[in-house]
Amino acid sequence: MPGENLTRREAQRRAGLLTVESYEVALDLRSATAPPPAKGPRTFRSTTTIRFGCSEPGASTFADLVAPRVHSVTLNGRSLPVDSVFDGSRIALDDLAGQNELTVDAACAYSRTGEGLHHFLDPEDGEVYLYTQYEPADSRRVFANFEQPDLKSRFTFTVTAPARWTVLSNGARRGEPRPLDEGAAAVWHFAPTEPISTYITAVVAGPYHYVTDTYRRPAPDGGGEALEIPLGALCRKGLAKHFDPEDVFTVTKQGLDFFHEHFDFPYPFGKYDQAFVPEYNLGAMENPGLVTFREEFVFRGKVTEASYEHRANVVLHEMAHMWFGDLVTMRWWDDLWLKESFADFMGALALVEATRFKDGWITFANRRKSWAYRADQLPSTHPVTADIRDLEDAKLNFDGITYAKGASVLKQLVAYVGRETFLEGARRYFKRHAWGNTTLADLLAVLEETSGRDMEEWSRAWLQTAGVNSLSPRITCGADGRITELAVVQETPEEHPVLRPHRVAVGLYRHEGLERGLVRYARAETDVAGARTVVGELTGVERPDLVLVNDDDLTYCKIRFDEGSFAFLRAHLGELAPFGPADARGTAPEADGGHNPSLSRALCWSAMWNLTRDSLMPARDFVSLVLSFAGDETDVGVLQTLHAWSRSAVVHYAAPEWRDEGRRALAEGALGRLRLAEPGGGHQLAWARFFAAVASDEKDLQLLRGLLGAGGDGAARIDGLVIDQELRWTFLETLAARGAADADLLDSELARDDTASGKRHHVRCLAARPSPEVKARAWEAVMTSDRLSNALVEATIAGFAQPGQQKLTAPYAQPYFDALEEVWRTRSIEIAMSIVRGLYPDLQGDQSTLDATDEWLAGHEDAAPALRRLVLEARDDLARALRAQRCDAAAAPSS
Repeated sequence: MPGENLTRREAQRRAGLLTVESYEVALDLRSATAPPPAKGPRTFRSTTTIRFGCSEPGASTFADLVAPRVHSVTLNGRSLPVDSVFDGSRIALDDLAGQNELTVDAACAYSRTGEGLHHFLDPEDGEVYLYTQYEPADSRRVFANFEQPDLKSRFTFTVTAPARWTVLSNGARRGEPRPLDEGAAAVWHFAPTEPISTYITAVVAGPYHYVTDTYRRPAPDGGGEALEIPLGALCRKGLAKHFDPEDVFTVTKQGLDFFHEHFDFPYPFGKYDQAFVPEYNLGAMENPGLVTFREEFVFRGKVTEASYEHRANVVLHEMAHMWFGDLVTMRWWDDLWLKESFADFMGALALVEATRFKDGWITFANRRKSWAYRADQLPSTHPVTADIRDLEDAKLNFDGITYAKGASVLKQLVAYVGRETFLEGARRYFKRHAWGNTTLADLLAVLEETSGRDMEEWSRAWLQTAGVNSLSPRITCGADGRITELAVVQETPEEHPVLRPHRVAVGLYRHEGLERGLVRYARAETDVAGARTVVGELTGVERPDLVLVNDDDLTYCKIRFDEGSFAFLRAHLGELAPFGPADARGTAPEADGGHNPSLSRALCWSAMWNLTRDSLMPARDFVSLVLSFAGDETDVGVLQTLHAWSRSAVVHYAAPEWRDEGRRALAEGALGRLRLAEPGGGHQLAWARFFAAVASDEKDLQLLRGLLGAGGDGAARIDGLVIDQELRWTFLETLAARGAADADLLDSELARDDTASGKRHHVRCLAARPSPEVKARAWEAVMTSDRLSNALVEATIAGFAQPGQQKLTAPYAQPYFDALEEVWRTRSIEIAMSIVRGLYPDLQGDQSTLDATDEWLAGHEDAAPALRRLVLEARDDLARALRAQRCDAAAAPSS
């Protein structure tokens, strides 16, 4: 990746020098369907004309372009010598005039890594599908430009492609495509965009299945025009039979209603297409007018309601970006949070208030914040407003801090300043900075105006410092059984000793018998400041069985329990019941907004998981809690999270000598719950997938084979459980990893499901087989060749790194460290990140791997900072796992 980086200093210098007026980009994609060349990459023609001003005539700068060949470079009518001005990633531009015109004619390479213009050949029907993905800086792989977010401009795209294709870009199509090559090809012209950044321009082209609809919004009562937005949704033809565009359009319209009502700034980009594309290396991307999503959001089989909720949340997250990120964009990647944190928060808010997914805050508390808590305890943690030195730093900062912690902080800010104050600040922000670029100071300025508060202190505490603090209750009661004092104690991590202000709710619960369970009978909100805060409002209230700090999840913190609450919760976690008749202030549930016991349970589960990860509770105890109470969990999303956590507890945090016992206990519990679950329901499907993930002994494997009707074991059946194609592959992966599915069986399954999805599953299952030869082939396919696409690299790595196969993968620990710098030097950053993270030998789970990591870090202090960060993060995860294993071993009963 040398030469492809861009530093903040370089970007600042170029932004101070240039004003970019317009781009005209012509892409000729007819080569996409031609046979690949005998050698070298498959390429397409890219011709770009940029018109820009320069504040210092005579100055020098550079344009960005990553391309195998450049045919010509013309600056202000002068033909520049390509060999002298182009170094593979930059075009040197000297002696600039006040007004300039640059034309670059190049052969750019199609991508197989999801970076730039991705080329996908569908194995099902032989069709070619193309799409672009640029963030943070890969539009330069498709056309010459000034690749930084604060050099916005208007873009006009022209695309030549096979005439039967669907071709889309950010702007609306202008007229009908013009025929070419006797009708075999055509030329599409698109309207100029509004001023946007290079990284959110987009092109999608191919024989996509395309469905349309229209969003209509009546004129406001006070006057103005009615709003009409053309909607489109598309996927590969092979997925059309599984596509449910009606649900996508429903959520889209609900989101547009919500954001128009709250932002007071009409959607500014004309049309709204949403493309579900193959081999996507992100969840989605907010290209204005042409949002792209990974096609896994088109569900090929039965999924739980949590999957539909997740898709809706992503749709709304990307929609929020149309305002936060596209209309108003951060100046440099330091303020990436200005778009991602806001989109994460506003997407969740819209999900809960505008769609059928009313429990979205539970998912936010249980999954998004879990991602943030992990990231905030890594050695690479950083403030929400980060120090981004260059593009490699930026690529790694699309993390749990920038998204989920930032969104959590905004949720806390809303509790702090008030919802309407926050939204009015957003409205002023859009109107003041439309089509521009901003920094943290611009946001704080509008929030100070609307709230009347000094936002600098809040910003320093929450946005400009790192680390997650813990909040714990300290309770004393009198002889009469009433509280004499309840205090909230705030503790900081040693590395980040910053006490923060928190707006929190403290809930008191008591057990009211088997019918009512654990009921919240009192609640108080308070501002926690400093190391210890007394909640005076709860003085004199009856002694609780459970004190839950941060009830209702208002702030960002790790929840701890007092000793009595912890003991009681371990016996009654599944019994949290609806709100009682009144809280400590005497208000009824309706006046208080009610109480969602599922959210309280989710918070308690999250707290227990954090205790396990922090080596404060043995992993086997967490597994026991899941076995005792997960079966009664009503929220299927929480249930699926518990499944993932409990499996991780056994694989990473349990003492090695207990793992087999732990896995057997989980498998036995999962099978029992699977048989008890409502036939055909989401809980049944969740338990089936979990059983497959933890199945290990021959009896379990025989059942999986029977459910598949494979292996001569006869058919098995569980009432209501439909074994669709996706579930078949789930079962087959376990069978393959346990040595119970050979290559012939997997090949026959691929013949049954010869699709792009089937190919990914097949590759993963093949690599999962417990054989030295299999692991050697998988290692070679990823490490010594770049022939695999990003999706197949991920599938191969997932199959290679299977729990329980440590003896097979141990020989690759040292080769991993030996290859790191070469991988970082020669592979694209997306593929390099997948390799460094995915093949780190953490499943060896021993001190020798930790020592080898330390040795590499000590011997490679001059390695790329981004590479060192990835290795440091992996090391920290392993060190945490080893501490947890020691904690778990100490809890083992004496023999």
